[in-house]
Amino acid sequence: MIKTNERPGTRALARHIRISPYKVREVLDLVRGQHVQRAAEILRFSERDAAFVVGKVLASAVANAEHNDGLDPEELYVSACYADEGVTIKRFRPRARGRAGRIRKRTCHVTVIVSRMPDEELRRYRTKQAAEQAARRARRVAGGRAGGATGGTDAGGGRSRRLRRNRGGKDAPAASTPGLAAEDEDTQIEAVEDVAAGAEEMVAMEESSASGDEVAGEPGAEASPAAGDGPVEPAEGAPEDVPTDGADRADDEGQA
Repeated sequence: MIKTNERPGTRALARHIRISPYKVREVLDLVRGQHVQRAAEILRFSERDAAFVVGKVLASAVANAEHNDGLDPEELYVSACYADEGVTIKRFRPRARGRAGRIRKRTCHVTVIVSRMPDEELRRYRTKQAAEQAARRARRVAGGRAGGATGGTDAGGGRSRRLRRNRGGKDAPAASTPGLAAEDEDTQIEAVEDVAAGAEEMVAMEESSASGDEVAGEPGAEASPAAGDGPVEPAEGAPEDVPTDGADRADDEGQA
C-alpha cells in the first residue's frame, strides 16, 4: 500500500484552510481522476465555497508540473487529492445560567497531485477530443448553410428555395452528420455563391416590381376626389369668382 506522502506525481499543498475537511472532500470527489482541464471546468461552475480553494491548489499543481518537471499540461490528470484535518480553533459562546457553549472552527490541509496520463488513456482522450471538435465543426457548417438557405426568415427561405428550384438547383443540405466536416472547401464556396446569386435575383425582382408600380402611378392629372369626400379645393392660380362646383354640374349634364 502506497503511503499518502509517497504517491508519485507533482503535488501542491495548501495548509490551514479555514474550511471543514468534510466540505472540502465533497468537492475533491468531483475532480479525482479527471483531466486537468475537465477538473478546472467542474470547479469553475461549482457552487461550493471549497471549489475556489481547490481550484487554486489545482492550478498550482499544474504549474509545478510544467515548470519544475517539464510535463505537458495537456497530458496531466488528477491522480490523487485529499484533505487532512488541521488545527481546530476553539471558541466559546455565552449561554444561560453562566454557562459557555463550545464552538469548534475546523481547518484542513488540501493536497492535489497531478500525473501524466497513461499512453492508452491519453490516446483515447485525444481521439474523443478530436471527435467532439469534428462534430462541433459539422454543426457550425450545417447551421451556417441552413441560415444562408433560409435567408434568416421563413418567408425569405421559401422565396430562395423557389428561385433555386426554378433554376434547376437543389436546396442546401440541412443535415448535421459528422460527414460534413470532411467536405471540400470548394463545395462550401459554391453553396455560398448560389445563395448570393439567389439573393441578387430577389433584389432585382423587387426593384423591377417597385419601378413598375411607379410607372403605373405617373398620369399627368391627379385623380379628382370622390363626390362624398367634401368640397373641391380651387386650383392654384384660378380666379376667385369661378365657382368650384363646375365639375359637378358638368357631370350632371353628361348624365342627362
